[in-house]
Amino acid sequence: MATYKKRGGKVKSSQDSIPEQDSVTAEVFSTLDTSAGKAEAWVARNQNYILTTISAIVVIVLAYLAYLNYVAKPLNEESTNAIAQAQTYFKEGLEDPTIQDSLFTLALEGDGVAPGFIEILNEYGSSDTAQLATYNAGMIYFQLGQFDKAISFLEKFTSEDPILGALALGGIGDSFVELNQLEDALGYYKKAASFSDNDITTPRFLLKGAQVALSLNENKAALTLLQNLKQDFGSSNEATNVEVLLAQAQQ
Repeated sequence: MATYKKRGGKVKSSQDSIPEQDSVTAEVFSTLDTSAGKAEAWVARNQNYILTTISAIVVIVLAYLAYLNYVAKPLNEESTNAIAQAQTYFKEGLEDPTIQDSLFTLALEGDGVAPGFIEILNEYGSSDTAQLATYNAGMIYFQLGQFDKAISFLEKFTSEDPILGALALGGIGDSFVELNQLEDALGYYKKAASFSDNDITTPRFLLKGAQVALSLNENKAALTLLQNLKQDFGSSNEATNVEVLLAQAQQ
């Protein structure tokens, strides 16, 4: 008769009784401790480099703040005062067409005492005022019929202002119309209309763009612009005859 031999049992130690999950956790903490030790050692070895880098960052920040307070701010204040008389000549020229050309010339070139827009943008090229002078000069050259110069100045103008930014692009479009470069004009009217969504400039340039597109027989482009005008700005003055223009675009 066969007999069953009982296997010899092994007494488990206290370590053998630790659950596997606890063992993994212990290993993770051990790894973290090792990594922390290595990080501390790296910091110790590179302390001079770290301190130098931090010091450099602090210097850069302080220099930037100093620039804002002692250079940029005074420069903007000075340029704002400098442009005041040229702005007055520009405004008076718009209000009085009978002496417009002479007033515009004073606005551009100065009067011998106060600087004009050209001197201001050259003298204060890094200021916000110089950007305004660039815009005004472009608009004056348009009024004087010097459309190439108008385009040149308005293309240099940059602004996030929703009105001025759109008007500058539209001014370029108007200049191209005067030069009979209608394809270019249409492109800038589209840019002006999409620059910002507002009730002042958007309907204006949607309409101008549509009119130019119709004159180019680009009815599809005109239809898109007119539909936007009708849908989004149907109560504007520019939308008064939108149905007539839509009928033309759909032919």
